[in-house]
Amino acid sequence: MTTSSSQPGVSLGMPELPAPAYPDDVRARLERDARDIVARYPDSRSALLPLLHLTQSEEGHVTRTGMRFCADVLGLTTAEVTAVATFYSMYRRKPSGDYQVGVCTNTLCAVMGGDAIFESLQEHLGVGNGETTDDGKVTLEHIECNAACDFAPVVMVNWEFFDNQTPDSARRVVDDLRAGRPVTPTRGAPLCTFKETARILAGFPDEREGAAEAGGSAGPASLAGLRLARGDAGPVRVVHPREGGPHGGPPPTAPPESPPREHLSAHDAPQETSASDPSHPAGPTAEEGE
Repeated sequence: MTTSSSQPGVSLGMPELPAPAYPDDVRARLERDARDIVARYPDSRSALLPLLHLTQSEEGHVTRTGMRFCADVLGLTTAEVTAVATFYSMYRRKPSGDYQVGVCTNTLCAVMGGDAIFESLQEHLGVGNGETTDDGKVTLEHIECNAACDFAPVVMVNWEFFDNQTPDSARRVVDDLRAGRPVTPTRGAPLCTFKETARILAGFPDEREGAAEAGGSAGPASLAGLRLARGDAGPVRVVHPREGGPHGGPPPTAPPESPPREHLSAHDAPQETSASDPSHPAGPTAEEGE
């Protein structure tokens, strides 16, 4: 008698069905590539991440067949491979589009318009988070911070940057992708399909023409916060309606600009605790008191 678990498609007391095998020609090709990958590492187990990218480049997502292949090549159990494949978000567990369109919705991008971009693309494409358009071209998802806050809001397509986006510009990008028109990232390498990206991430040469060249220019970054931290911002500008002061009076005089002060961080000018907080000087350590 078998007892069903709460998860659909999973049962207890019944052995797991074997994963379907790759066709002989596909497996032979993947085994050649796998030998090249494993040879890079002193311990074959270290090759698991690029091997998962290799299998993802074959089918567009990590399948049970791909995980079984990785386990066979590296002498691991399928449980060990599955634990890794399900931990990292870059490995897809279901069929997805040729172009993975991710909208950053972390704090700064969201404040700068990321939430509006994501909502606009959901409505425009007719899909929800993690879903793919009917033509198989675009998978939409919200993503975590990609360390590009100075160019917020950021959209990524197959992990290439599209900076300083708006709902209109993001809709144009996905429309061009679906129509097969050329799309150029604001910086980085030229765009390629998700399968091609996966093979590059597996460690194989990028054979695209001009792949080493920058795809574009992101434009000037927002450095307002850095200027404020350094104390080199200009005087405060007070704006009143109708170019006058309150109640029609003359505009106020801007406060005099104070000379810039040097702001050193703790890394620039390390100090002892007692010196950094004179109100609470640190007492002698136990060793000093002995």
